[in-house]
Amino acid sequence: MSTPPPVTLRPLTEEEFAEWSRRAAESFAAGMGPSRGLDPATALEVAWQETAKLLPDGRDTESQLIWMACDEDEPIGSLWISTQRTNPYIYSIEVNEGRRGKGYGRSIMLAGEEECRRRGYAYLDLTSSAPTAPRSACTTHWVTSSRPSRCARRCSPRDVCRLWYL
Repeated sequence: MSTPPPVTLRPLTEEEFAEWSRRAAESFAAGMGPSRGLDPATALEVAWQETAKLLPDGRDTESQLIWMACDEDEPIGSLWISTQRTNPYIYSIEVNEGRRGKGYGRSIMLAGEEECRRRGYAYLDLTSSAPTAPRSACTTHWVTSSRPSRCARRCSPRDVCRLWYL
């Protein structure tokens, strides 16, 4: 696999957070609604409620790290990691539609991994449930990579994967 494009992470602005929140709720509703037997409108309402519980202070909620991922100064995606538990947990990773399939998902995950390492964490958890090929390929590569992390066990869709750093 080729070297992924460089990505930096920065906090979201208030305006970016408002747009990110809308996309996050819609994405959460689309995945959670059918599994709970909810119609789309109800699923979106539940998604907003559950997201509000996780982020009571918006982008400034303690133990919630929400970043804009940038290639130089251009936003190309986002990453949300919660540090409420013993191990940080990836709630979401997003690559802007025009940038998908170019290695940015992997770059964002690696930047998030490095940020967790910098903060003193030894593990990083995520749930892999993405049905799309580019996202699945990104996740599979990340959790099975021997550099800079290794997966604690073989992961399959909908598993929680625990990573440790070398």
